[in-house]
Amino acid sequence: MKRIGFIGLGIMGKPMCKNLLKAGYEVVVFARKQAVVDEVVALGASAANGPRDVAARSEAVITMLPDSPDVEDVVLGKDGVIEGASRGSILIDMSSIAPLVSREVGRRLAERGIEMLDAPVSGGEPRAIDGTLSVMAGGKQAVFDAWYDVMKAMAASVVRVGDLGAGSVAKLANQIIVAINIAAVSEALVLATKAGVAPEHVHGAIRGGLAGSAVLEAKGPLMLDRKFQPGFRLNLHIKDLANVLATSHGLAVPLPLTAAVMEMMQALKAADRGDRDHSALITHYESLAGVEVRRTAN
Repeated sequence: MKRIGFIGLGIMGKPMCKNLLKAGYEVVVFARKQAVVDEVVALGASAANGPRDVAARSEAVITMLPDSPDVEDVVLGKDGVIEGASRGSILIDMSSIAPLVSREVGRRLAERGIEMLDAPVSGGEPRAIDGTLSVMAGGKQAVFDAWYDVMKAMAASVVRVGDLGAGSVAKLANQIIVAINIAAVSEALVLATKAGVAPEHVHGAIRGGLAGSAVLEAKGPLMLDRKFQPGFRLNLHIKDLANVLATSHGLAVPLPLTAAVMEMMQALKAADRGDRDHSALITHYESLAGVEVRRTAN
């Protein structure tokens, strides 16, 4: 059985790591918070002293980190993965970062004979827990095939979309669709509430039609029940949309809807709501309309 290193045990990384352990893999872990390290060690993982140590003890290292600078530091920085990894080993970066950073990290690793897949995920904390994430991967076909089973232990869908960097581009596309869908659901439920129609009845009526979507299924009930504890933080979606817009500007691709949603999320961040789940975008619309969406008593 392959020995896997895992760096980053946050909202997504911790359940992903647990699913690797459930699948029978040997897992070597490192994270900044000792409590989460202790939690997965109690389930059978081994603790490492840092990224370099993780890489030295693993055939492949999975990183699940917040943003591009974090990946660059953990992989390429002092005592980073690159210093401990052996020729022929692999980095599977499952973070959501800028495509150009993925390619540059891959180039630097390739100079040492280390392979890389960029393999960001979608599905949020519930699917990370259930092991039903969607993985969109970029990299060599042979490397993808060799490590498909490892990624499949954490996901329901694992798809190679192209060469290195393509996975990150696919994740940017995913985040556009999710953000605009959340905004659309928010607008619809606020309209229904302002019109005096029970929003949960509207949700139930439209979910089976063309308006139905995974976002409506996952985020609609959270909005109705006012459950905004983070499954995916607004601040992280803002980070993703910043990468989207930087990439789109570099390619001369106007994205007016994405830009509008970004500004609404920025308004919530300015109001100290950035640590809420991204479904809390509805609270921006509620402020504009002077209503609060929640389930009715009848």
